[in-house]
Amino acid sequence: MTATAQSLQIAEEDKLRADLYDFLGVLLAGPPNAALLKQAASLSGDDSELGQAIGALSRIAKVTSARAVESEFNALFIGLGRGELLPYASYYLTGFLNEKPLATLRGDMAALQITRAPNVYEPEDNIASMMEIMAGLITGRFGEPAPVTKQKEFYNKHIGLWAGHFFADLEAAKNSVLYAAVGATGKAFMAIESEAFRMTSD
Repeated sequence: MTATAQSLQIAEEDKLRADLYDFLGVLLAGPPNAALLKQAASLSGDDSELGQAIGALSRIAKVTSARAVESEFNALFIGLGRGELLPYASYYLTGFLNEKPLATLRGDMAALQITRAPNVYEPEDNIASMMEIMAGLITGRFGEPAPVTKQKEFYNKHIGLWAGHFFADLEAAKNSVLYAAVGATGKAFMAIESEAFRMTSD
């Protein structure tokens, strides 16, 4: 995604949320290189469900090579013809690719002045893009930081209906090793976000 970034102050809690959205987005956009695996290995978590998932991700990253995780990523998302999972909102919500959820998302992205980066060819409703957009809305990557009401609207419309299911599938996928922990992390994070947005007033 491309947009004018602005250097704006946001709450530390929101910065942490954005960082996790960004981190998940990068892990899901392509196989992590050695530097990203090293970053994942340096993470630590508390005793919460999310913290335990992050701790598991860290432990697995410490013993995983970039070559091994590339094979895992390809089996999960690319494969021969298609991977084990199809990480797109259209597929999860309708059973088909490039359906109405993608068209709706494109309309909302245009309204927010968010455009797909020129070197990205994946449909915009893939999970990596969704994570990146949420991070950008929180931090103001696409202009002013979005108020919670706008974050909630985008999340409920484009992420909340399916991302938790996707992350659960990723956690349980037969080809998942490192990505099982990514799935557990994403599933726990989506549950937290859904509950937090549910408790905010419109």
